[in-house]
Amino acid sequence: MSRPPSMQPQMCGPWELKERLGTGGFGNVTLWQNKESSVQIAIKQCRQELSDKNKGRWSLEIQIMKRLNHMNVVAARDVPEELQKLAINDLPLLAMEYCQGGDLRKYLNLLENCCGMREAAVLTLIQDISSALTYLHGMRIIHRDLKPENIVLQQGEKRLVHKIIDLGYAKELDQSSLCTSFVGTLQYLAPELLEQQKYTVAVDYWSFGTLVFECITGFRPFLPTWQPVQWHSKLLQKRVDDIVVYEDLTGEVRFSKHLPNPHNLNKLLASELESWLQMMLRWSPKERGKDLIQRTSCFCFDELSRILNLKLVHVLNMTSAEIFTYSVQPQEDVASLQERIAQDARIPPANQELLLEAGLALEPHNSVTQCAIDYNEPLVFLFDRSCYSYEPQFTPRVLPENIRFNEHKRLLPYSSQRRTWGQAWHTIRALREDWQRLQQGQKVAIMSLLRHNGTLSKQKNEMVSMHQRLKATLEFFSTSLHIDIDKYQEQRCTDKGILCSVYCKLLYSSV
Repeated sequence: MSRPPSMQPQMCGPWELKERLGTGGFGNVTLWQNKESSVQIAIKQCRQELSDKNKGRWSLEIQIMKRLNHMNVVAARDVPEELQKLAINDLPLLAMEYCQGGDLRKYLNLLENCCGMREAAVLTLIQDISSALTYLHGMRIIHRDLKPENIVLQQGEKRLVHKIIDLGYAKELDQSSLCTSFVGTLQYLAPELLEQQKYTVAVDYWSFGTLVFECITGFRPFLPTWQPVQWHSKLLQKRVDDIVVYEDLTGEVRFSKHLPNPHNLNKLLASELESWLQMMLRWSPKERGKDLIQRTSCFCFDELSRILNLKLVHVLNMTSAEIFTYSVQPQEDVASLQERIAQDARIPPANQELLLEAGLALEPHNSVTQCAIDYNEPLVFLFDRSCYSYEPQFTPRVLPENIRFNEHKRLLPYSSQRRTWGQAWHTIRALREDWQRLQQGQKVAIMSLLRHNGTLSKQKNEMVSMHQRLKATLEFFSTSLHIDIDKYQEQRCTDKGILCSVYCKLLYSSV
């Protein structure tokens, strides 16, 4: 059969065409829904104009997809019999699970992600995609076209799940573990692919590093607006640990080994991921993703696992509005954390009041892991017991370079203007969130005071009740004592009379 996508039927038995989802490496992707069961399925069909070589790649993609089984790789499905007639020129269809969250590019284009995704979102994405790549490489498959458009989002039970799609450019490793042919997306390509050299799984390391950098900062790391030839010649000057090459507002090209501000990562995590990106974005594929000392293969995923397993505690210093982040161990107690806080905040442990969001105080002998939560940013609020009032001497937020630019007569290119607008929006949002955290800290202090007040009120009531019980006991004892004394007096008089009577009788009897 030969039918262009625009002439596709709207119904195939119980299956209804809902929408066209986009275009993959070799074909068009459409969404179909079963009217009887409401089941949705994505159908990818091959283009008519494919060469014999690409038809072979298409068949390879279907073969690869059907034997993969991983939660972070989109799953292949059996093609319903009613949809088989959509096949073009006897080329098979590829049926896949439908992910309703759209692709990562759509998510990155949201205004809220103009300067990078939130920290928790970055970490979950890194966890999912690293798991998928580890699986694919373990199956001896190189993806070769990893980019935001080839990652889709699906809402799981607790969080978004990221899945790799479009294995149209994937290639199985041959016995020598080297490949020489490639057609892919230039903006995420490793240098050896642009140079048409032999390559290994290290090409996926470069693409993954580029992807993670973009998710952290909101833009690609290496001169994203340059053409490939100029891009390649300039990046040859990159040092081994440089992770970003960019044009500043004066047009000068700058190289840096640090993550540019602004972004949404805490300082500790930013430092860890900087080191990891330096490893993933090395120009030499033989050094990329490896420990340069021991030359350990797959070291990048081991290191990433270590970073993802860090237990972090975020402490907001209410006297300066600074946030300190600490990596803690399971056996560590709060007293140990207080010693580390004292070095940064210059508040002695004896004067530190550490409060959780509910207003509960952290006791020095308790485990510190009670306030270390994975992939979230619950704060521990630090108060100084020696301060009775807090003056507004807060540490000012460092403004990004674009916002500090004061040559108002210089006409900036559109990309720089857009970046500046995004940084301005991000800075305003960050300042608002700073204020919200301080306000939250104030509420935490009030809750703590209310909790203390409730405890004191309870203790007061217990004291009043105990006083009343003691008073009643004392009154009862006093009354009983008086009664006993009266009875004793009566008994004494009675006993005295009896003794006198007996004495008289004895006296008379002796006479």
